[in-house]
Amino acid sequence: MTLLQKSVLALAGLGLLGAVAWAAVGRPEGGQAPPTALQAPARIEVAQAERQVPQSQEQVQLSFAPVVRQVAPSVVNVYATRVEERAVSPFANDPFFQRFFGQNSPFFQSRPRESRALGSGVIVDPSGLILTNSHVVSGATDIRIALADRREFAVDLVLDDPDTDLSVLRIRDSDGVDLPALTFADSDQLQVGDLVLAIGNPFGVGQTVTSGIVSALARTGVEASDYEFFIQTDAAINPGNSGGALVDLNGRLVGINTAIYSRTGGSVGIGFAIPSNMAAVVAQAGLAGGEIVRPWFGAKTQAVSADIANSLQLASPSGAMITDVAPGGPAERAGLRSGDVVTAIDGTIVEDPSAFNFRLATRQLGTEARLTVSRGGQSFEAVLPVEAPPQPDESQIARITGNTRFAGATGQELAPALAQEQGLPFDARGIVITAIEEGSPAEAMGLATGDVILSLNGAEMTDARTFARTASQRVRTWEIVLQREGRVVRTYVSG
Repeated sequence: MTLLQKSVLALAGLGLLGAVAWAAVGRPEGGQAPPTALQAPARIEVAQAERQVPQSQEQVQLSFAPVVRQVAPSVVNVYATRVEERAVSPFANDPFFQRFFGQNSPFFQSRPRESRALGSGVIVDPSGLILTNSHVVSGATDIRIALADRREFAVDLVLDDPDTDLSVLRIRDSDGVDLPALTFADSDQLQVGDLVLAIGNPFGVGQTVTSGIVSALARTGVEASDYEFFIQTDAAINPGNSGGALVDLNGRLVGINTAIYSRTGGSVGIGFAIPSNMAAVVAQAGLAGGEIVRPWFGAKTQAVSADIANSLQLASPSGAMITDVAPGGPAERAGLRSGDVVTAIDGTIVEDPSAFNFRLATRQLGTEARLTVSRGGQSFEAVLPVEAPPQPDESQIARITGNTRFAGATGQELAPALAQEQGLPFDARGIVITAIEEGSPAEAMGLATGDVILSLNGAEMTDARTFARTASQRVRTWEIVLQREGRVVRTYVSG
């Protein structure tokens, strides 16, 4: 584990519990109708003003106050309440005390305890739609927001997307409420050195504005995610800032503040924000009904090392090298094959697989992406259809009912897209458990969603029909071979 991975503090996960107690390590808390802020395209085609350094003392003394007055009303405080079961005694797991008092003693019983976390959010649509970080509201039983003028509202969680660490909230009763929304900037237009402002509620002291510059772009290795592609800034970001706004000097949203690099929990000038182009995709999904569907490439990729670059006659060790292609998937239909290296998408350079995943995830379904590909020292262009993963039909799904240990389990055949999601080869075979009914025999047996059942009593689970027929049998003992979290497990349970 790198020093960065050990030291990243999530500003909302570290959010405020009660007063100022940090809850976790890893993040900051942290006619047509007229167009709304969300209807503005993620990629805004505007003439970019020429960037200049201050030319005089008068210019140096210019103020950010006009931008702050414009943006501040759109940034809210987010209060997330969680109810957790906690042991009454700190010695509840001590074998000595368990033997002395007995395991059923009230001394060891768990009781629900309420904890509160504090973060920030950004109004992105006048209808009451708010973006914040997933780790701010994850597991919350009650969520409320407070506007800059201190008005408070209950909100509903519309969409939670841990893959991007973003969530969408909606104010329950927003009729007649003036809700100024921020517009999205095109985060691809950012350059290192651009001035930015961070607005949030650090440490619960109240709405706070800090200024800085864009220190770096396309940072990876900050969090374990397929879509990490962070804007780095030296604007001070602290616990409580998670989910807050990073804006440019035009008052447009360029990022959602998410994490910091710190050994103490306070800002040391290295903060990270999710680019607005990704945030806009999640916000649009929340506005459309709360379901996010991302494009499927249909191929696996890996980073290009210096040795690989030399062997493939690449000018530099960059790009996303294809290692496996799904039969019939978008990549295969685009003419791609193992060993190809994607170096750009729609003219934007791709440095590594994380950059490629991010770029593809921000493309609109139903369109096409033009990939620049290197093969055997030659470069060519491939047209990739931007498609959603294929959905299973009913014949590929088995729902187990009746008098069997598997009752309450729903299984689905491993298709290439699902196999990739589970971290398996495209040609893997098995049944993925996609749902478990609460209190069912399947839950009592210990099955969990995400388990891949490989065989039952020696019979290979190659399709849903075989799984349904075998799992519905009544036998004295089940021999179950399954894969869980990358490990193959063989277990025996009574019938």
